[in-house]
Amino acid sequence: MSRKKGKRNPQTLPRPQAPKAPPPSYPSVRLNPNLVEIPVTARGDMRVPARVWADEELWKQISRDRTLNQLVNVSTLPGIAGTAQAMPDAHEGYGFPVGGVAAFRARDGIISPGGVGYDINCGVRLLASEVTADELGHARLEAIVHDLSRAIPSGMGRGSHLQFNSGDFDRVLAEGCTYLAERGLATAEDLDSIEAHGSLQAADPRAVSERAKQRGGGQLGSIGSGNHFVEVQRVETVFDLAAAEALGLRAGQVVILIHTGSRGLGHQVCTDYVRAMDAVMARHNIQLPDRELACAPFGSPEGQKYFTAMCASANFAFSNRQAITYAAREVFQRALGDHSRLHLVYDVAHNMAKLERHGDEDLVVHRKGATRAFGPSHPETPARYRGIGQPVLIPGSMGTASYALVGTDEGFNLSFGSTCHGAGRAMSRTAAKKVQSGAEVRKALEDKGIVVRCASAGELAEEAPHAYKDVDRVVDVVHHAGLARKVARLVPLGVIKG
Repeated sequence: MSRKKGKRNPQTLPRPQAPKAPPPSYPSVRLNPNLVEIPVTARGDMRVPARVWADEELWKQISRDRTLNQLVNVSTLPGIAGTAQAMPDAHEGYGFPVGGVAAFRARDGIISPGGVGYDINCGVRLLASEVTADELGHARLEAIVHDLSRAIPSGMGRGSHLQFNSGDFDRVLAEGCTYLAERGLATAEDLDSIEAHGSLQAADPRAVSERAKQRGGGQLGSIGSGNHFVEVQRVETVFDLAAAEALGLRAGQVVILIHTGSRGLGHQVCTDYVRAMDAVMARHNIQLPDRELACAPFGSPEGQKYFTAMCASANFAFSNRQAITYAAREVFQRALGDHSRLHLVYDVAHNMAKLERHGDEDLVVHRKGATRAFGPSHPETPARYRGIGQPVLIPGSMGTASYALVGTDEGFNLSFGSTCHGAGRAMSRTAAKKVQSGAEVRKALEDKGIVVRCASAGELAEEAPHAYKDVDRVVDVVHHAGLARKVARLVPLGVIKG
């Protein structure tokens, strides 16, 4: 029996959506102008207090979504040490809030894929040129941005110009940038300017699924989509002349900021291990307030297998940014010849779990949308930066400023050596697209003299500056709190996005 045209089966009609419940509120106390604490008594299952680095305005923004609830959930996890923390760019994420920092005792604590995120070792790399923006000129800038957009694949699933067989690809996962140096794609000087020298020794390619390897196999040397980009920038302001000189930065200089991670490989590794840990938590007697916090004891077979797969994914991400660097250097060589050198200032991750010594305890420090920021005296700070601190790179939203900072010894004790990772979203991608179209965002950027190369109007609309918090305010909080110290403010000249 046929249904009459125009009639709809009531069973197929969409069910009305229940109003979204407002985020729960918690008692809090402001400890200083840049720090708020939710006490351990705020909820019965908390093991440690939760702290948020934020001024009054950023606190209001962070309180609007479920960030605080997610942070309190993190404070309930087994083996957590000190406090659960959120940086001033924090916003709601998967399980853990983005902008979250949590350290777990290696002897009896957990490791959680949600505490690292789906883009394992998403991070930032800064390259410094030998020329100023005035010396470059707008015509050569346009040519360079166009050539970069051709040399560096971008967008969802876009491939790479580099090809590796399966054995070579496993070496990328196992050795990271050390292997790329062997292939002539990195220098010894580059390796000295990358967190962990771009090679995490615990990596094991055997812990990475074939599906993950297939997804990442053709993506080395590509940006991807979302908020990832390559920007040609100008050093607008120098706050600390001595530190800027140590980093090789000066006012007016052209620099390149690279922001991307482990692409489809890291996403699949996270997917695989969230499922694996969800299946074994009952066996380890772990009960959670949110299944997105899926975890396992760090010392368990499941915890160790994820850790080695995460390290392999991180090596891929370090290598991805190194391959992009190699392509950028070729572009500058074609454009500028003898004045084309691009010096690697630093490369630092902001989605990682690292085994670190804090006080007399080995901790597994989860930084999800948070940047490692070790001070001048830390042994992992590169030798040439020991006098000033490890470089910290904070990308702004598209079309706004980015920052170079340095870590502090004070911050090591305050926040497990961590700081913010960017501006932080202030609205969802869906909401952002309702405010401004991609064409309008492009015009607004071009009206500022910024050269834009982005094939997707939707991506431009989702990543518009209005979708993010004020990066200047975010950086001021971490600077005044002593988590990191401002060195230079960078502004965009050209943007390449997926």
